[in-house]
Parts: sequence; structure tokens; C-alpha cells
Amino acid sequence: MSEYQYYEFAAIDRPLSVDEQADLRAISTRAQITPTSFVNDYEWGDLKADPRRLVERSFDAFLYLANWGTHRLMFRLPIELFGTPATAGVGQYLVGDCSTAWTTDGFVVIDLVAEDEDGEYEEWLDGSGLLAPIVPVRAELMAGDLRLLYLAWLLAVQNHEVDEDSLEPPVPPGLGQLSAALRAVAEFLRIDPDLVAVAAESSAPLSGDDTLAELPGWLAQLPAESKDLLLLRVAQGDGVRVRAELLAGCRRAAAPVETGDGSGRSAADLLTESRRRREYRQRAAGERAQRQAEERRRAAELARENHLSALAGRQDQAWREVVELVERRTAADYDAAAGLLYELAEVCRREGTSKAFADRVQQLRREQRRKIAFIQRLDRLGMV
Repeated sequence: MSEYQYYEFAAIDRPLSVDEQADLRAISTRAQITPTSFVNDYEWGDLKADPRRLVERSFDAFLYLANWGTHRLMFRLPIELFGTPATAGVGQYLVGDCSTAWTTDGFVVIDLVAEDEDGEYEEWLDGSGLLAPIVPVRAELMAGDLRLLYLAWLLAVQNHEVDEDSLEPPVPPGLGQLSAALRAVAEFLRIDPDLVAVAAESSAPLSGDDTLAELPGWLAQLPAESKDLLLLRVAQGDGVRVRAELLAGCRRAAAPVETGDGSGRSAADLLTESRRRREYRQRAAGERAQRQAEERRRAAELARENHLSALAGRQDQAWREVVELVERRTAADYDAAAGLLYELAEVCRREGTSKAFADRVQQLRREQRRKIAFIQRLDRLGMV
């Protein structure tokens, strides 16, 4: 079976220049290249460039998948969004080999990887269309929503890259109300939904965002020079990024990113509870399936009883139907005639008239003895 790899890069905050697009074309002559994207897939070979370097230099989001089980996401975000130092509060969420972060030239890059080493090769895999619904998580994180970072920590817990005694970092609100983009991330990275559900039990519900209400007061204390620089960036077309920086800064001032205070649950606690939840859910699903199967069985029995009761009231007509079917001389009609006789046998057995039924079958066999295929069907039913 051939290999399959899919690479998709997205430029969000600014389009690629003509020179940047030319550099990408030098990397791949067959890639789909636009001012906002670089997409390529391979059945043999792979990308002749390091995705990390491409993200550091030009792109804000990256998705990779391979049919041997590797799924990878990268996001590049402005360094200003994370305060000083740039990764303050981020390091407690991004641990192990599957979730990492680093700074480069004014940006923080977050790298998330999920492996499925025990899985079989995925056939008919196609990565197109997977990145678009995921991209909005970047804007959510830029605006101060830390749920993506907590999901990254859960990924490390699931992969047993977190010491079992390690306590969870601060749980952001809204884990039980994941956005469509966050659900797409969790699904793509194969984060156990039971683990997410258990983690969400300690997550406060999302409330109305009061950041905008606090924003005027926070803006008032900014130095005039900072405000002028922000206005200049807005005029130069950087409004989306400026808005995200303002919201993140205001949220940070109102509720600084905390560090673990020793009161959280341990990684072992979460894994144990998620296993219990999964076992309970699977047991409940099995019981529900059993009940549904029993209901279907009873419904089928009732339907058959009603059918046989109706057939008991029209036995002479049914015998005429048998003869008519046999006279048509087709395999399907022979099958239908034999099936109707089988049901008539059941009716007669219940009524205690099996002897009369057997006599009538013998008469039918004599009358239709030249129709060998039909007689063989009767033999298989034991109507000898």
C-alpha cells in the first residue's frame, strides 16, 4: 500500500508576498499555492522543507497528516499576546513531546502532535478541508481563551507524557462548551472525549464576556505613545491583530494566568475517572442496545402473530395463491409459494389440523409433479 502525506499551511494575518510564493514554488512544483495558502500531498516522498521553518517564516497555521497515523497542528501567534516573558503560563500546559512551544522573531509557535502507532494504515485518506474548521481556535487563543492549551495538556496526559502525580494546570472555563473549532482540534488530535468530559467537570461555564466593559478603563491607563502605535498599526491594516492584543492584554490584567496551586486533580485522577466514565458509558450503551434488540424481537414476534392470525382467516385463498404462484414457473414464484406453504403449516400446527394440511400438500405434489424445482423446494422444507 502506498503512503499518503498531506501538508497544508495557512497565512492568516498577512498574505504571502510574490517573492515568498516564488520560494514556495521552488520547494514544490506541484503544490497549490495562493497568497494565503500552501497545500501539497504525497504518495511517494515528502515535503522538501522543514514545516517548522516555514511556519516560523511565513505561516500562522499548519496541518499535517499521514496514513500511518501521525496528525500534527502548528499555530504561530504574536509574542505580545502572552505577556512577559512570552511563554509565561504557557509552559505549564505544553509538556512532553506531543505539545511544545518556542519563540522566534516576534512570535510564539505552538506545536501539537498525535501518533497512532498501533493503528493500521488509513486507506482513502484525504486531508483537504480539515484545516479550515480548525483555524478559528487561533483567534480564540489570541483573545485569551486558554482551552486549546488545556486540551494540549490533556493530549500529553493521554500519551502518558505527564507524571501521574503531576497536578493539572488551571482549568479554563467552557471546557464543557467547546466551540466547533475546539471540537475539530480534539477530534483531529484523537483526544479521548471521556478524558475531556471528566476534565470539564471542574471547568466553570462560559459567562458573558465582560472584557469589553473593562476595556475603556484599561485603555485609559495605557501610555499615549502605545496608543499612537496601536492606531498606526490599525491604519496600516493590522486591525485584527491589534484587537486580539488589546483583548488579551485586558484579560491578562483582570485575571492573570495562574500557576498550579496544588489544589487541582492529578493526571492519574483524570485518567482513572475517564476510564470509569468510558466503562460506564460502554456498559450503558450495551444495555441500551440489548433493550432495543429485545424490543425489536418482541415487535417482530407480535407482527408475525398478527400475520399468522390474518392468514388463518383466509386459508382457502392462500392455497389458491400457492397454486397461482406455482403456475407462473419462475424461481422467485416457486420461493414465494414454498414460503406461503411454510406459514400455512405453522397455522395448521397451531390449530391442530396438521394431518389435513399434509394431505393437501400431497395432493399439490401430485398435481405439480412435473415442476421438479418446486418439488425440490418442498423437499427442503420437509413437506415430503
